[in-house]
Amino acid sequence: MSRVLLIGGHGKIALLLEPLLVDRGDTVTAVIRNPDHENDVAATGATPLVADVQSFDLDQLTNLVSGNDAVVWAAGAGGGDPERTRAVDRDAAIRSIDAAVAAGVRRYVMVSYFGAGPDHGVPEDDDFYAYAEAKAAADTHLRESRLDYTIVAPSSLTLDEPTGRIDVRAEESGSVARADVAAVIAAVLADDRTIGRTISFNTGDQPIADAVADAAS
Repeated sequence: MSRVLLIGGHGKIALLLEPLLVDRGDTVTAVIRNPDHENDVAATGATPLVADVQSFDLDQLTNLVSGNDAVVWAAGAGGGDPERTRAVDRDAAIRSIDAAVAAGVRRYVMVSYFGAGPDHGVPEDDDFYAYAEAKAAADTHLRESRLDYTIVAPSSLTLDEPTGRIDVRAEESGSVARADVAAVIAAVLADDRTIGRTISFNTGDQPIADAVADAAS
């Protein structure tokens, strides 16, 4: 049993992840920005906590994460506004990493995307560029933080029914159901062999637990 702080608790992946963690006995606090979303989160068994991580400074974020065993970053600006993308996906994410360090919360799982990194290859005139740059910066900061991190990097997200199977050896991005991404996050939180790893994946043929174990080997 772990105490998990899930930032971005009303996202599509988060709402699928919360019951998985609760059902196995974890205590889940889901950070949301909109109080209108409290009931949706509570219905999963998680405890909603209204807080705007974009506006929180380091001290506020440190207080927010304190007392937990793990932090999961599943928040995002949602694209469309480069300034807000940088404020959330880069700056707030980096502050949350620093907050975990300050609070002594060693375990941190970042939801990124397949192909993220300084060499993402997205042209500057592409609408995706600000997000690609923001995730590259946040992921790099996490790798350099000395936290017990795992970066979960799914390919294009769908609302398909989960298959329970993924491919962690794919060289090019494909697609994967959000429910399977939620299951991967739950699996890596329970498997310390994934610490220090970036797990990129598509839908595939290998059961998630086995695939995660292989990616960590």
